[in-house]
Amino acid sequence: MGPPVSSQRVLIVDPIAAEGEALLSRAADVVRSPDSSHETIRSLAREADGVITRSKLPDDLFSAAPRVRAVAIHGTGTDLVPLADATARGVPVSNIPGGNAQSVAEYCVMAMLMLSRRIVSITSALKSTSWDEARTLGAGTHEIAAMTVGIVGVGEIGTRLARICHHGFGMRVLGHQRRVDRLPAEALETGLDDLVRQSDFVVVTCPLTPETHHLFNEKRIGMMKKTAWLINVGRGAVVQEEALIGSLKEKRIAGAMLDVYEHYRLEPGHPLLSLDNAVLTPHLAGMTVESRARMSVAAAEEMLLMLSGKPPKNWVNRR
Repeated sequence: MGPPVSSQRVLIVDPIAAEGEALLSRAADVVRSPDSSHETIRSLAREADGVITRSKLPDDLFSAAPRVRAVAIHGTGTDLVPLADATARGVPVSNIPGGNAQSVAEYCVMAMLMLSRRIVSITSALKSTSWDEARTLGAGTHEIAAMTVGIVGVGEIGTRLARICHHGFGMRVLGHQRRVDRLPAEALETGLDDLVRQSDFVVVTCPLTPETHHLFNEKRIGMMKKTAWLINVGRGAVVQEEALIGSLKEKRIAGAMLDVYEHYRLEPGHPLLSLDNAVLTPHLAGMTVESRARMSVAAAEEMLLMLSGKPPKNWVNRR
């Protein structure tokens, strides 16, 4: 059993909603990181007993900051934490499964509409060229109602997305995941390669595991229709970035909208930043006011449990 929670310090790597921070502050000292760079995290974590994050932590976090005794993931992605090292050192790690599922599902719908209606290109053209040139781009856009969406990894996010697409737009929904018995009624069970070949939108929502690492390599991306779009809100390394960049450059697929990347942060000059058929966001699909309120309170509750020597509700590295 460690010292009383009130004498302990919690590092918040990314800003959390006021509700969660208020709950945490009543029982522990809160330190807010000014950014999510690994150098900053290492420095501030040295004096912290717990860390709440939704950004990738340094692989050497626990050797750089041996005082850390608990980590709460402000989301679902266990790959954000050096999990094996945490387990070896007896540091409990928690996450919040499903906490941002609605927000991410809505982001995926937004992505399909933005891609099919060429919103980014049209907006850019209207600002930089002329009204008429922007309107010309609109002539090549599409309705999504008659299209097929293939969802890879139909968990909480995929299930909500399947229902929105089927009932809201009348789309044909294909689903692929390990547990076919958990597929929602709106999704037709489909083998991965068939799903990729048939879909107008391929939406990746699966977690990163040894089996899913580079699941979308050059061969599988090459199975997509030339008119199809790839949307990734799962984990960056599920898609082999080099293969995707090649396909986008050569227009072998219509385009992609990405919220996650193979090496987490996009550095200046990254090849994706120069592609006009890649729409990019900085890992924010689940970041809405509503989801942050839910998850911030949940993350704070989990942290306080762990710092009190109690097991978290969602203990991802239980031995």
